This record gives sequence, C-alpha cells and structure tokens, in this order.
Amino acid sequence: MGSCGVATSYPLSITETKVTLAENNFKIVGKTYGEASATYICGIGGLSKKALKNNAINEMSKNANLTGAQTLTNITTNVSIKMITPLYVQITYTATANIIEFTK
Repeated sequence: MGSCGVATSYPLSITETKVTLAENNFKIVGKTYGEASATYICGIGGLSKKALKNNAINEMSKNANLTGAQTLTNITTNVSIKMITPLYVQITYTATANIIEFTK
C-alpha cells in the first residue's frame, strides 16, 4: 500500500508585527476564512498537520484580498477530526481572521 501527498504553498503575506490597537485609528472592514483538509486511510496519506495548518492560513490570507493599509488580526485556527471508521480519518484545519484598516 502506498501513499501520495501534495503540498501547495502560497507566499504568506502575514508578517509578525506587534501593533497596539489602543487608539481609535482603525476599523474592522471584514472577515476572512481559509480551509485545508486531508484524508488518511490506515494512517497513510495526506499532509502533515503543520502543512495543513499552513495551507489553511495561506488560503485565508489569499481570500482576504488585502489592500493599502489593511492587515489581519485575531487570527485563529481550529482543527476538526472526523473518524468515519478507525481506518478512515479526515482532518480539516480552518483559519479565520478579522480584516482591519488603519484610518490615520
């Protein structure tokens, strides 16, 4: 029994910049969402959990269509494990974030 896995990655435009949002110089303009799934049969197949998480975040970032002074905040990831039988498992990562835009 063999296994194949394909990993795709988009340039992640999220940089780790620490910004204090204490001033009233931004507004929330929307939300964004990304998802990545893999199926495992007898524990074989799919991608690693780290790759799934990264793919979900990359998809979320791509879906955000950020422009100008916009950035993502409150980024969260969740994992869902669906076990159809002990031999068939599907793992899904979802990533969500708020899109904020600086006004001043």
